[in-house]
Amino acid sequence: MRRLSRARAGTMATVPGRCAGLARRPLHRLLALGRGPSMTFSTAAQRSTGDECSSDDPPTSDEPDPSLALQTLEHRAVKLEAEVRDLTERYQRALADSENVRRRTQKFVEDAKLFGIQSFCKDLVEVADILEKASDSISRDAAPGDQKPTLEKISEGLSVLEAKLQSVFAKHGLQKMAPIGGKYDPYDHEIICHVPAEGVQPGTVTLVTQDGYKLHGRTIRHAQVGVAVESQE
Repeated sequence: MRRLSRARAGTMATVPGRCAGLARRPLHRLLALGRGPSMTFSTAAQRSTGDECSSDDPPTSDEPDPSLALQTLEHRAVKLEAEVRDLTERYQRALADSENVRRRTQKFVEDAKLFGIQSFCKDLVEVADILEKASDSISRDAAPGDQKPTLEKISEGLSVLEAKLQSVFAKHGLQKMAPIGGKYDPYDHEIICHVPAEGVQPGTVTLVTQDGYKLHGRTIRHAQVGVAVESQE
């Protein structure tokens, strides 16, 4: 009886000690002890349930709609084509303008080469007038058979000089007009007087008081002429 009582007493004394030891253990170890296969199973079950639910939900991807992207590309292509056409037209207009400027500049240069000696030729025309008048005067004074060889030689020399001068003029594009018998042209002729139209049409040049000259087809001095008009009775 005494041994049994001692054993019981020892057992009773051990229980409070175990409880006190459990109380002294940290809280996290108690929580770790409380975790078991049941908690792991529940977590796995929740994950599997979440996967099943997510597999049934529609996709929430941020990828753009292919049809919308295609429409955007087509719109950009149309816009770029319009810009290319506009730039092409501008380039062609600029090219045409530059070609016109080049042609006008070339024409100006050519005119400068051709008409650069215009004032010089105009001055030489006065010399030609003097030689021509002197030659005509000597020819009228020298009668046929008159023993004046000196005047004849002078007349011949002046005639040769005038012909040479006209050939030099022609070489450089300077030509004397021959308006007698032609129609009056205000761009080439200057009316000095009117004469009765006898045997010619009115407006015909019948008299030249001063010769006109052209340089490469451009009039540099108008011819002073007399024009036929209808006689008033």
